[in-house]
Amino acid sequence: MDLLSDLMSTPGLPVLILAAFVAGMVRGFSGFGTAMVFLPAAGQVVSPIWALTIMGIMDMIGPLPNVPRALRDGHPRDVVRLAVGLIVALPIGIALLSLMAPDVYRYAVSTISLILLVALIAGLRYRGRLSKPLIYGTGAIGGFLTGSTGLAGPPVIMLYMASTHAASVIRANLMLYLLCADALMVVLFAFWGLITLTPVLLGLLVAVPYLLANMVGAAIFNPDKEKLYRWVAYAIIATSAIMGFPIWD
Repeated sequence: MDLLSDLMSTPGLPVLILAAFVAGMVRGFSGFGTAMVFLPAAGQVVSPIWALTIMGIMDMIGPLPNVPRALRDGHPRDVVRLAVGLIVALPIGIALLSLMAPDVYRYAVSTISLILLVALIAGLRYRGRLSKPLIYGTGAIGGFLTGSTGLAGPPVIMLYMASTHAASVIRANLMLYLLCADALMVVLFAFWGLITLTPVLLGLLVAVPYLLANMVGAAIFNPDKEKLYRWVAYAIIATSAIMGFPIWD
């Protein structure tokens, strides 16, 4: 009972719940955006390690109802290649994260989110062939960003958005890759003794609204309105990133 009471009295819990719900909606209908929405908001109320732990736990649970569809629509072999690159670079990113002060982390997450968002909107894409080495390398870049900031998705998004794959394939690959990124991040956090019970429980708690929002977002996804969903996601990400800067405190 004391543990539950302490959990419910966590400073900023309403912010975490709201951020999780909005991130779930964006993830459900776009296939990406969880970290870019959740982390700038979470970084305002909890430490960087807590923010990433909470997100990792909830993000391993939230997309689960959509995994069977992603496995049908996606290219699992490419996801495995991305995951191999992720494993190689993730520990380097985590080592950097352990040296960051909370305000530095918040500036880093918000700034990187905005830079990557501008790149996405500007149409910065890889235009060449999706070779195996390129996919491994992109996974590694995502792994470094996962460990240092939690932003695993944008490098992979920019790689795939210019490909000839259908929107459903891109969305499925992103979903599976991000699920791998979250799971590996949490495993390494635990291995290095960076995880405590409270953020794990908070992750399970906010996973409920995140899961519900994921299901709603996936239900309203319509491939014919992909551009509309993408611009809605961009607007939400921009708002979250701007509000995440410490200057608003």
